[in-house]
Amino acid sequence: MIVDGVEMREIRAADAAGVAEVLDRNRPYMAPYEPRRAGEFYTEAGQRVRIEELLRARADRRARPFVLVADGGVVGAINLQNIVRGALHSGAIGYWIAEAWAGKGLATAALHEVIRIARDEEGLHRVEAGTRVENLASQRVLAKAGFEQYGLAPRYLHVGGDWQDHRLFQLLLNDEPPAL
Repeated sequence: MIVDGVEMREIRAADAAGVAEVLDRNRPYMAPYEPRRAGEFYTEAGQRVRIEELLRARADRRARPFVLVADGGVVGAINLQNIVRGALHSGAIGYWIAEAWAGKGLATAALHEVIRIARDEEGLHRVEAGTRVENLASQRVLAKAGFEQYGLAPRYLHVGGDWQDHRLFQLLLNDEPPAL
């Protein structure tokens, strides 16, 4: 599928080199929002392991991982993950965009598409996302997609070198009861 001229598609094992390259190039830009990672994470081999985990989660219907591709390379990713069925019927959304593509509406467009997938293909009741308190750009992306803040989680994630407070957001997708 095409989102604002950028291809959004499910991730493949063959994406490991491209993902590693863009993550490595964008390390300083993404550092405030990412956990400290071993150097292996930024290599093709490290990303191959990570992508294999995502593909297993997809096969088990626990995730829907996507990459955003433009100009022949990966420029971002968005994942519907931690999918829980049963009475909760929920999933979490996480995303990142390379610095050169930030602020162009790509995250918002991709988020709208993942919301559609969560609702129409996965049949989820709700999706959630969290941002560092200071991450106003990501909060604007979530607001444009209709997310509402429902809480504040003190010292929620260890990112940017310390435990960081996060704002928690959710979007209710439907009120159909799940088939249990």
